[in-house]
Parts: sequence; C-alpha cells; structure tokens
Amino acid sequence: MPNWIETLDELHSHYGTPGETSHVKVTSYLTPAYRSHVQQARFCVLTTVGPEGTDGSPRGDEGPVVAVQDERTLLLPDWKGNERIDSLRNIVRDGRVSLMFLVPGSNIAMRVNGRGRVTADPDVRGLFERHGKLPRSVIRIDIHEVYSQCARALIRSQLWSDVASAADLPTVGDMLEEITSGTFDGASYDAEWPERAARSMW
Repeated sequence: MPNWIETLDELHSHYGTPGETSHVKVTSYLTPAYRSHVQQARFCVLTTVGPEGTDGSPRGDEGPVVAVQDERTLLLPDWKGNERIDSLRNIVRDGRVSLMFLVPGSNIAMRVNGRGRVTADPDVRGLFERHGKLPRSVIRIDIHEVYSQCARALIRSQLWSDVASAADLPTVGDMLEEITSGTFDGASYDAEWPERAARSMW
C-alpha cells in the first residue's frame, strides 16, 4: 500500500513555489484577451458539486458555448441532453461551478470559477434561439476567478494532432452491451444514433 499524503505540509514538501505568473494571471473578471478566448470556445466542461458528489459535464454549441453578458457574467444555455440534469440539480443546491474552455488547435485552456444560478425566464432563453428552438433553462455564472491554464497538459497529450487515436475506441453501443452482459443491442443503438442525434440536437 502507498504512503498517502494526508496533510498540507506533507503535500507542499513535494512541490516548489508557484512562479509569479501563476498568481498574476488570476483575475476576477474577463480581460479583453480572456474574453476573446472564451467567446471563441464552442466547447467547455462544466463542473458542479452537490450532496451526491461532483459532476463534470461536456457542453458544446455550434457557435460560442457561452454568451458573455458582461466582464463578470456568463450565460450558458442547457440544450437537449439525457434528462439526468445532474449539473442543474447540483447548481440549484450548491451554486459553486467551474468551467474549462477549449478551442480546437489552441493549447491554452481557459478556466473560470464562480457561482451559478438556473433560470427558465423566457427572455433569457430567447437569447439562444437555435433552429426555432430554445434551451429549457440557462445557467448564469457570476465570475469569481478567471485564468489561463498552463499549456503543458495539452502539449503532452498532443490533443489536437493525434486525431487517429479515437478510431479503435469502443462505441457507446459496445459499452451498453458490455454493461448489460449482452442483453442490450449495441449494434442497433450505434446504427440508429446519428439520425436520432440529428433530430434531437436542439
């Protein structure tokens, strides 16, 4: 069994002192440069916390994944999903949220920490009309911290250059068939999924 690190003193003993830029880069609002990255991101991961634990949810859109209401406020529409609403249930009970924005081809990940609230106000939902449809709710994020993440993780992973690595991954149908010990028809699920997704994208 490993010797677990259980105190901050033990933890700090394994690491150095953060450089100046690690602190300087943190702001409580969107600078013009930070805003540019966020507004070009069509994808982010929304992290929330609730009584049952944490949740990380991918969010994507055909344009900017969030709307910048002002330098301290973001709006994130909740589009069609699997109806679990894990993130929304968490936010209603505990408003702490984090967002990580990625732009294809860029090794800069933008991070936002803050507090979220959920609204179904028709006027707010109306800001996000897509193909004649509206999100059922919108998350407003009040920004507490914004900063750019060190690029090393994306560089190490070659995230944007190694696109062929996904070719041999199991499909969702494969996963469901495995979980159900073969009682679920994974092949049919995979074959029907593209058309079903196209019908229910918004």
